[in-house]
Amino acid sequence: MKIKPISPPVIQIVGYRNSGKTTLLCRLVNLLTERGWRVGTVKHDAHQFDIDHPGKDTWKHRLAGAETVAIASEEQTAVIRQRAVSLDELLLEMDGLDLVLVEGYKWAPYPKIVLIRTEEHLPLLMQVSRLIAVVSWIPVSGTTVPVFDKDDDQGVFERVLQHVKEED
Repeated sequence: MKIKPISPPVIQIVGYRNSGKTTLLCRLVNLLTERGWRVGTVKHDAHQFDIDHPGKDTWKHRLAGAETVAIASEEQTAVIRQRAVSLDELLLEMDGLDLVLVEGYKWAPYPKIVLIRTEEHLPLLMQVSRLIAVVSWIPVSGTTVPVFDKDDDQGVFERVLQHVKEED
């Protein structure tokens, strides 16, 4: 008997800048949630980002020295930490979901869909681990995983469903 993992399945969407990662991720989230799936997402940002704003109470909390600041309302919750958090730590927060889609973190050990926009991106196919599909703007050959056109949302969606079922 196979033991089901406690955390939800994870699929990474990886590729270089402007390859269509966010577009694909949003389309997949839409297709999945339309069918009743509870989906979480994680976005890796290689640059500094800021969701806190000068003058706001949470900003004042951080300025006073708080390492972690949480803000909660009737509708949503956010936690701001003054340190880097690993992908695995973030995934611990996703328990109870049906699937987590991760944008980025190319070198993390989870199953991946790789986006290819130009020939210069092709080496990525040999560099990443656990490749389950390729979504491409150009013809791609020489891979053993399914290759989808960048506009074939339904095909990619069906591959995601197949992969989750195989992992179950």
